[in-house]
Amino acid sequence: MKPDAATLARRIDIALGREPADLVVKGGRILDVVTGEVAEGDVAVAGDTIVGTYEGYEGRRVVDARGKFVVPGFVDAHVHVESTMVTPAEFDACVLPRGTTTAVCDPHEIANVLGLEGLRYFLDAAGGLAMDLFVQLSSCVPATHLETSGARLSADDLLPLRSHPRVLGLAELMNFPGVLAKDPEVLAKLAAFSDGHVDGHAPFVTGRELNAYASCGIRNCHESTRLEEAREKLKKGLQVFLRDGSVSKDVRRLAPLLTPVTSPFLAFCTDDRNPLDIAEEGHLDHLVRTAIAEGVPVAAAYRAATWSAARGFNLRDRGLVAPGHRADLVLLDDLATCAVSSVIARGEPVTEATFARTRRVPDVGRGSLRLGPVTADLFRTKASGPTGPVIGVIEGSIVTEALSLTLPWRDGERFPDPAQGVHRVAVLARHGKNQNVGRGFVRGFGLRRGALASSVGHDSHNVIVVGASDAEMAVAVNRLRALGGGFVAAAGTEVVAELPLPLAGLLSDRPFGEVRDGLRALRAAVKALGCPLGEPFLQLAFLPLPVIPHLKITDLGVVDVDRFALVAS
Repeated sequence: MKPDAATLARRIDIALGREPADLVVKGGRILDVVTGEVAEGDVAVAGDTIVGTYEGYEGRRVVDARGKFVVPGFVDAHVHVESTMVTPAEFDACVLPRGTTTAVCDPHEIANVLGLEGLRYFLDAAGGLAMDLFVQLSSCVPATHLETSGARLSADDLLPLRSHPRVLGLAELMNFPGVLAKDPEVLAKLAAFSDGHVDGHAPFVTGRELNAYASCGIRNCHESTRLEEAREKLKKGLQVFLRDGSVSKDVRRLAPLLTPVTSPFLAFCTDDRNPLDIAEEGHLDHLVRTAIAEGVPVAAAYRAATWSAARGFNLRDRGLVAPGHRADLVLLDDLATCAVSSVIARGEPVTEATFARTRRVPDVGRGSLRLGPVTADLFRTKASGPTGPVIGVIEGSIVTEALSLTLPWRDGERFPDPAQGVHRVAVLARHGKNQNVGRGFVRGFGLRRGALASSVGHDSHNVIVVGASDAEMAVAVNRLRALGGGFVAAAGTEVVAELPLPLAGLLSDRPFGEVRDGLRALRAAVKALGCPLGEPFLQLAFLPLPVIPHLKITDLGVVDVDRFALVAS
């Protein structure tokens, strides 16, 4: 909120010591992310704004910071809140105590299911949180023409929301093939937001194609998984986000890029990170400590996590422990390990009571799973011969291999081959628009028995299922229908673990702690079925994403992402 003259006058009086501050963080060691220096001093706050640093101050409330380090609040440059599987209010309660005081989210998961209703839900929710949550307007609903989504949003649909105070610009332009092919709908969205901020998404895009993509006003990219790829993007003017989600973990690979020289042009993001990983490893604090452990200079790591991320979105009121900046502060026991002791957001210490005061909005998206009962014969895969495409899962990556394998084949039907670690996979349209079923094969899940089914299938979020037998796949999908969405693990005729996600088939209506515990039980159950993957359901969820190389599957069939075309399964 723009300060009035009286507010400015009061800031001046407090900064000059004429009256006590509303809050003083006393005696901490302040990290200056500009110079990298650490110096002891006070931080004085008036309302939600820092008005004094280093000099001694008196305050109505005092936070004893002796022995602590004081750094700016962390800024997550790109996150899908839906991937935490909790509502925005629960996301707030989950990550703010870890030091993430600002996040820039793209709600295109829920938008692909509910359309404008999903976007408005996030805009309404963002205004009532303790943290600062900004909402980018989803550019890819649907993500591509190679899948069936629950909604379609045009430039004309998005423009009326552009002036909303929670909106910064256009969210990640995932359809990079559409940009390069000059797709009229894609270009219309780019043109509509050409005088604002546009987020990027360009895995493996290089050379002249990268030039063409960036020339359309796209400002950043979080999809770099190789050091040389990230360097080229940086050289061509894109801000590079170092990502560590629950599946794609890139900070270690890209850490050499983060230096004192480059840090103003880098940032951190979590993209897709679930509550179990946040509980066990952390949120942005995990990314910062990972980077420092890989040899990144301490000040450079904190600069990227704060000031650089904020400036990338023209958020000029945060990212420094300095007068005139928002009083978003993280107190640390140790800089190198980013050990969060406590957090101050908008000048208020964060406690459990903080979240009791936040405003929650009504749930949306119940009953979104419009899918009839299934039987085992639904998954039979017709084929002209034994040799064909198989999706190769790479643990810790959303990129997949495009394999060509010879499988058992008879009577015009192709079958899984457990000896090669190949299972059947299918995507079932669930938005009530058609009854499409995409059928294919995948290697990497290692199931000795059982099946996994999910209503989280980026980005159109149709139902995806993988299994050791067709009958078990049917059991898993039918239980998913009964839940109204979520994750299901089945073995034989029984469900062995499940996590209901009834809100748009993406979000739980329960506290994040319950979702964390549910994920822990799911992980153990799936491991008992023989699956070696650390995040089996998230790996499964990214198999239908036809904008990430190399081979994917949607409700229309198997997709060769490099050719951006369907191929025979």
